[in-house]
Amino acid sequence: MAKLIPVNTAPMFDPREGEAAAENLIEGKPQYKTWDLDAAISEAQNWGKIRTGIWEATPGKTVSKKGETFEFCHILSGRVIISEDGGEAHEFSAGDSFVMKPGFIGTWTTLETVRKIFVIAA
Repeated sequence: MAKLIPVNTAPMFDPREGEAAAENLIEGKPQYKTWDLDAAISEAQNWGKIRTGIWEATPGKTVSKKGETFEFCHILSGRVIISEDGGEAHEFSAGDSFVMKPGFIGTWTTLETVRKIFVIAA
């Protein structure tokens, strides 16, 4: 098994497709695509599984809850506004990166279809 995995930002295989869960939908009807690129069991004591991939969403606004999940994101294209409950709103676009820590609760507004690289530890 390779220990170095390039991140292909335009995978040539079919994504897993979905849409926002009704209980998280605030406005619009965002559609999601996820290309899972790699998964591994974490060697870190606090994390069980680490996943990486590409994710895409069409415009809309949803509730975002991380629970016990840690997520690093790097925006490849599009624009989003992410607001933490009780905190500031931040706009992110191509080239921006951010982390959502366990316990994050807020809103995710996709202004322009967004595509991101993600790394999730759960």
